[in-house]
Amino acid sequence: MQGTRYGDMTRFFLSAFYHLSETHFFYNMTSLLWKGIQLETSVGSVEFASMIAALLGLSQGITLLLSKGLLLFGNETAYYDQYAVGFSGVLFGMKIVLNAWSDDYVFLHGMVIPAKYAAWAELLLIQAFIPGTSFIGHLGGTLAGLSYLWLKRSYSGPDPLALLISGIANVVSWPVKFAQRLLRSGRRQGSRVGRRASRETDQGMWRCSACTYDNSSSADICEMCNSTREDPAFPQRQHLQAGGDSALSVDEIRRRRLQRFDR
Repeated sequence: MQGTRYGDMTRFFLSAFYHLSETHFFYNMTSLLWKGIQLETSVGSVEFASMIAALLGLSQGITLLLSKGLLLFGNETAYYDQYAVGFSGVLFGMKIVLNAWSDDYVFLHGMVIPAKYAAWAELLLIQAFIPGTSFIGHLGGTLAGLSYLWLKRSYSGPDPLALLISGIANVVSWPVKFAQRLLRSGRRQGSRVGRRASRETDQGMWRCSACTYDNSSSADICEMCNSTREDPAFPQRQHLQAGGDSALSVDEIRRRRLQRFDR
């Protein structure tokens, strides 16, 4: 009895992740990629993950209810003993959500139909032209999409699944965010030190307009060419040499520069 219950639970939760062949898996994953990009872009990653989890549970539960409900019609075959595998149920639910408010038209197997009815048309066409498909599984996914939209419209509070997924994501990503904050703070401190040192260097020097020599801020006469500092923030004082003006010739400036650098 316990083994049977365990098998039923495993079948309920994991049957959507089993596929019959590589072609079946490839088709479903391609469809998931196409629909997932559009939905995740429009609602965000957390809301998208919550949608997938809700559609998975709803599609599996509705499929099980439909299978057991058909027994009331006296069918000899127990539908709940048949296997419905693959991610198609969730994909049908995603198609319902994606096209719920769309006014566009889609081209489906040679027919042009409104996008909001594309999931229903595909449900009938797949059943008619692809043998061995699970009509109950696909119908369960379609009804799951409608149920999800109804729940979203009727419930105005925060999505509990989205809150749960967001909390789990925060816990899992906390070490990475902590390391990123440490790296950012280290870079900011380094840049502040560099800017402070550069500012102090700039404030502690002034460049002579005549010979481009960088002088100390405490001096208002160029140490290289003896020119007066041309800065309105400092009082200009004429520095007269013995026997002449403060202006120097080009040769004298060159001689003093070479002498200063020992050349």
